[in-house]
Amino acid sequence: MDTGPAPQHSPVAAPPAAEGGGREGSGMGVIKRKNIVKGSEGGLKYICDVCSVDITNTVRIRCAHSACTEYDLCVTCFAKGDTSRDHDPMTHPYSVIEQHSIPIYTKDWGADEELLLLEGLEIYGVGSWSDVADHVGGFRTKDEVRDHYIKTYIESSKFPLPENADPKDLSLVEETPREVFQARKKQRIEERKEAARTALPATPKQKPTASVPACHEVQGYMPGRLEFETEFCNEAEEAVQHMQFDPGDGINPRTGEVESEMELKMLVMQIYNARLLTRAERKRVIFEHDLLNYRKNTNIDKKRTKEEREIYNKCKPFARMMSHEDFETFGADLIHEHNCRLAIAQLQDWRRMGISTLKEGEVYEHEKQIRAQRPAPTGAFDRLGGVRNAAKPTPPVETPSATTALTAPELPERLKATLHPQASATSSFAQAPTSNATSTSTKGPLTNGSTNIPTAQLKPKYSVPALTGTTPLKLANENQAADLHLLTKEEVDLCQALRLMPKPYLVIKEGLIREAMKHGGGLKRKAAKEICKIDPAKSARIFDFFVHAGWIQKV
Repeated sequence: MDTGPAPQHSPVAAPPAAEGGGREGSGMGVIKRKNIVKGSEGGLKYICDVCSVDITNTVRIRCAHSACTEYDLCVTCFAKGDTSRDHDPMTHPYSVIEQHSIPIYTKDWGADEELLLLEGLEIYGVGSWSDVADHVGGFRTKDEVRDHYIKTYIESSKFPLPENADPKDLSLVEETPREVFQARKKQRIEERKEAARTALPATPKQKPTASVPACHEVQGYMPGRLEFETEFCNEAEEAVQHMQFDPGDGINPRTGEVESEMELKMLVMQIYNARLLTRAERKRVIFEHDLLNYRKNTNIDKKRTKEEREIYNKCKPFARMMSHEDFETFGADLIHEHNCRLAIAQLQDWRRMGISTLKEGEVYEHEKQIRAQRPAPTGAFDRLGGVRNAAKPTPPVETPSATTALTAPELPERLKATLHPQASATSSFAQAPTSNATSTSTKGPLTNGSTNIPTAQLKPKYSVPALTGTTPLKLANENQAADLHLLTKEEVDLCQALRLMPKPYLVIKEGLIREAMKHGGGLKRKAAKEICKIDPAKSARIFDFFVHAGWIQKV
């Protein structure tokens, strides 16, 4: 089977006489066009240069004269002798080209599709299967094109040649005649065309966030042009802005060789195209991973711990070779692995300390935190000991992380409510530890104000003195008071006695603790009243409650 270029025919005196003269010598070469028209089926489209009819799937006449560059004619115009531009049908040689829709390597791929596949891989590169599928056409999908290339060429025992690469092997052509194969191909194209017509419309892509005076998420981005004010390699165009290419330049008329100046120009153009490809690749990463929503990504990053942010920053280079979903899964798996390693290290530390149960380990961690917050002992003659203790800020309370959830003796309350909705309906969200001295421990995870250590080690419950002439407020559930779940049982009792809602109380609590941290953990009662800006009697009771809880020190 001849796979070389189509043979050239000498000019004829009368075009009608060449009606059947050159068809028996047609070859299988795919001639590239610079101006390719992409239709609904994709692939290369050839148009008659006289009547502009589509001649992609039929016989076409290609002028082989040097004066006509990529000049194609349909059979009708060639028979009539019609011409345009510099084409002269009386003197110019020509080649007859027809489609080779016959199977050569597999039953469902024709020779023309095989040539377009290899040509697309040469142009776009291995891996750009969407572009290669558009180049092949015939409603071929990117997965279909990739699987065919891997199965036919890569997995072949004659790699890099296919199994049926022998030109004398005509078994597929004899098994499936040209007419049958073309009918199957036409039927497949019609079915996929109909399926594409009746398919649901895809969700349109929303435009990226604009950079306007009212929204400075990504300054300098122009969503209408999908460009930035300062692009990657912003000076790349300066090397080619004054470059000119005139017809006939670049080839020495005496020697016929390419001049060195033209070679230098082509090298500069290759460098410029490489920079454009890199710029387009960086934009693809920005759009695919939704990096233009700066505020949204910042809010998500603030919710992560310091260690999680470090892990995400380290794995960001892998986002260039992953989709957004794969990258998010990859990052979540890395964080889970990190938490598992920390939990294993903590369990190994407990084993060295002789701890055999998770409950004992929880008590050990609580006592360890208390020892860390205890001030260092000072001698009787240490005059600067009190100054050092007052200047040392109180270490912040360690919040439970994903690692502690792996070593907790029981499920958190929110997971209990999810797994046992009937049992959670009859019980409140969290219960305070009972004050009965006979009880040894309280079941449940570590929560704000509720621990799993024996109740004998807890401080006595603080009783809030009632205000004269007022009735306590009843805060039954979160529907009546927002953020009620953020308060402990003692704080709820305090808010009910002082008739304060949870939100104002949390603001007062944050202000008092911030001011106390500025002064080494100590605060005066008068300063507390100025910060609260409420009734002095209420501010005094809040101050006494914070001192009893150990959150601030009375100065």
